[in-house]
Amino acid sequence: MIAHRIETTLNQEGTLTLSGLPFHAGEAVEVIVLPRTPATPPRDAYPLRGKSIRYTNPFEPVAADDWAAHGPA
Repeated sequence: MIAHRIETTLNQEGTLTLSGLPFHAGEAVEVIVLPRTPATPPRDAYPLRGKSIRYTNPFEPVAADDWAAHGPA
């Protein structure tokens, strides 16, 4: 099924007129009417962009104890 989306506004009488649809005359179609939801501001995909960065001991190993070989418990 190929969907075709149109955003429009109801007229004063509460009716819709759809024109220029990509379907043939006499073709059966299904119409679903949904209220338009208000646009929500997009979430910041990169919340740390532009924040200051400070490296403490950048050349020290991270979690050195986790890399130690352990015998069976």
